[in-house]
Amino acid sequence: MSKNTDSNRTPQGGAFGRFIRGIEVVGNKLPHPFWLFVLLALTVVVLSAFLAASGTSVTYMAASQKVGELPKEVTVPVKNLLSYEAMRPFFADFVKTYISFAPLGLIMVMMLGIGLVEQTGFISALMRKTILGAPPYMVTAVLALVGINANLASDAGIIFTPAIGGAVFKALGRNPAVGIIAGFAAACGGFTANFFVAGTDALLAGITESAAKGMNIVAPTHPLINWFFLFASTITVTLVTTVVTEKFIVPMLGDEGASRDSSALAEHVVTNEEKRGLRWSLWAGLGTIVLLLVLTVPQGAFFRADDGSLLPRSPLLSSVVPILFFLFFFVGIAYGFGSGTLKTASDVPKLMQNGLQGSLSFLVIALPASMFIQLFNTSNLTTILAVKGAEALEALNLGGIPLLLLFILLCGTLNLFMISGSAKWLILAPIFVPMFSMVGFSPALTQVAYRIGDSSTNIISPLSYYIPVVIGLLEQYRREGDAPVGIGTVLSLELPYSLAFLVCFSLQLILWYVLNLPLGPGAGMFM
Repeated sequence: MSKNTDSNRTPQGGAFGRFIRGIEVVGNKLPHPFWLFVLLALTVVVLSAFLAASGTSVTYMAASQKVGELPKEVTVPVKNLLSYEAMRPFFADFVKTYISFAPLGLIMVMMLGIGLVEQTGFISALMRKTILGAPPYMVTAVLALVGINANLASDAGIIFTPAIGGAVFKALGRNPAVGIIAGFAAACGGFTANFFVAGTDALLAGITESAAKGMNIVAPTHPLINWFFLFASTITVTLVTTVVTEKFIVPMLGDEGASRDSSALAEHVVTNEEKRGLRWSLWAGLGTIVLLLVLTVPQGAFFRADDGSLLPRSPLLSSVVPILFFLFFFVGIAYGFGSGTLKTASDVPKLMQNGLQGSLSFLVIALPASMFIQLFNTSNLTTILAVKGAEALEALNLGGIPLLLLFILLCGTLNLFMISGSAKWLILAPIFVPMFSMVGFSPALTQVAYRIGDSSTNIISPLSYYIPVVIGLLEQYRREGDAPVGIGTVLSLELPYSLAFLVCFSLQLILWYVLNLPLGPGAGMFM
């Protein structure tokens, strides 16, 4: 696989090796997210009964919803969830609680649209054309850029990017292992960066909305609340991935590990039919954007507010999800019929149905998760934790930036043991969105800080579903005489990327904070 294999491979001993094995052992002992939320819900029920019996409450100054009225003192006690008063409405509204769970509708609608463009082959063809059309000296940067935006295809992008990275590097006579490692880093680190809007944005925003509404926090929580930051992060991650690859990974692995072999690209070449599909999808996308501009730009247009404004609230921002759905829908249909992957109109709903299959696991987890959040809010433990936590944070006198950095480190550490980004945010959002709102942080700021910690350590979690995929790809190109590839191989090679992402994402957030830049349309840094 490389000329430096013997000295840089599987760290079986030493502090790093023990650390990796420790994370794997602890992480493997965690229950499935479904049962984790069941246990959390039961814990909240028992804890509420105990705290209610002990008379636990919190008093704070609450702002009035009426303009001109002064804040007033409010006392909130813990509510006993084992009482008839709490349990009767819980069971009566069981189904309603599930189907009204904010992330559920958002992820379903978004995945219907994204699933269509993915199932027709549009995303794969677009990414392959972009990489294969890049000049050799730009391949690393283009691979990084494509990998970052490949999270539009969710899990498929994480598998696709390192695979084509290895093939492209081999075709250029470079070490394919370098392309695999760089592609995997970009695809995972890119979950906090994208030029486009992905299902992840809708899913996390839905969870944030649920947490904010539970505490009556009035602030934007649409899927675009982090988009300005994510757009800029795409450039940041591309540069970081390119520099780390060329300055650290290439010297570690060597870069003359393969003779030129263009046959490695045969299975990735964009066909004439796919090129025609891309042309048709381009026209469909442009047509949809023109229509959106017609409905938005003129004074008194359909998507403008009654006073003619677009920010901070307007029909445009409240219609983000359906707008994105129709964009993906029209682009996917145009590509499908142009490339031949769609033959008849009846094929469209079939592919949309297939696109939903990747969301089935979330639909199952959402049941106990929605109940946990409902019980958590009903018990008033959210308010108790938010007020007490805010008081503790103020007592520490950390200030905004240190507080954000500590939260990022917390999320990054948790990610090593619990890799599901949505499952972690379902636990953390009901606590930290209200808590940070009380120190002035907007839900958009809390969410983007979470995303930084979560995505930065994705690539070094021993529990990642994709580590075996990367190991298999590296083994595919391993030459005779090279040491076997193991989990330590992948994690040690991805560690430089993880640290670089963490530092650069944090520096970018500090810049955003100091300049008080908007994180997304209508979404500022502060309340």
